[in-house]
Amino acid sequence: MTEYSVENYRFDLEAFFPTYIFDRITAIRVDEPELIERHARARHRRQRLAPQGKLTILAADHPGRGVTAVGSDPFKMGDRQQVLGRVLRVLLATDFDGFMSTPDMIEDLIILDYLVQNGGGSSFLDNRVLIGCMQRGGVAGVAGEIDDRFTAYTAESLNAFRLDGGKMLIRFVPDDERTLRTISYCAQAVTDLNRYDLPAFIEPLRMDFQEGRWIMRNTADELVKLVGVLSTLGDSSRRIWLKLPYCDGFRRVAQATTLPIILLGGPSKEDPRSTYVEFAAGMATRPNVRGAMVGRNVTFPGADDPAAVAAAVQAIVYQGASAEDAIAVNMQHRDVKMDALTRYIRP
Repeated sequence: MTEYSVENYRFDLEAFFPTYIFDRITAIRVDEPELIERHARARHRRQRLAPQGKLTILAADHPGRGVTAVGSDPFKMGDRQQVLGRVLRVLLATDFDGFMSTPDMIEDLIILDYLVQNGGGSSFLDNRVLIGCMQRGGVAGVAGEIDDRFTAYTAESLNAFRLDGGKMLIRFVPDDERTLRTISYCAQAVTDLNRYDLPAFIEPLRMDFQEGRWIMRNTADELVKLVGVLSTLGDSSRRIWLKLPYCDGFRRVAQATTLPIILLGGPSKEDPRSTYVEFAAGMATRPNVRGAMVGRNVTFPGADDPAAVAAAVQAIVYQGASAEDAIAVNMQHRDVKMDALTRYIRP
């Protein structure tokens, strides 16, 4: 059995995504901002969302809600070069299906995709699934944040930029009527997305306010009820995907709906092993569990390479790998394609 270890290893982000490339993004934003929409419209989209019936989506929408902490570092995701470079590692060095984030982050990737192609490389966004985060209005730490307003992509803008779907969040608090407002916002968003035949990815989190902060209570009993509520949102459920946290008794949660489910990763543990265990268990519960939409547990896995962790998650979803098998994939995939940017974007 392969033992997981990061002894004597530390992923070198600067080697993969040097500062001179990061700085080019701002230059394009200042000198040629119209390039963003032009390049987005030229992107080749998939004909089918999930050709093999499964999806692996990388998520990076947390800073858009004022969430910058990873582990004990309260501002680790406040460094855009770190966040963006780690996202690029996954998209350039693995077969992950796609990416979900806010307009600024997706547009950073569009600019970099242009720069890679301009340097003679192939697009890393063509045929990828790009999901736009529609709602970041529940800014962390602000009074009333649980009223999760829609402040980012609309169905119209997702369609205009030729993206592949919209993501939304419902933080469910039984003793707070703002929960009902958020449900109403999300129902309207599903209806709006349906007009453009765009899928809706809906994430429910059962929350309580304790000792000055919001705490998740994602038990099977709670999630079974939430799945029933979310499945009815909008004028049709035909394109709804549910993004759910794994928990004990997850088979009951999956049994509560026929809608496709993707697993969420949650806060970074800075050690991927427990994520592999949960994802392998979740994928084995029922046939409607179809993949993962994972963020910090891939992009910020302690000292490890985000691409190595993503490759392991990919193996769990697509090959049915066990947690032990995923560790072996992880250990073998470190530092592959480290020149995927620098070979095309030169100083």
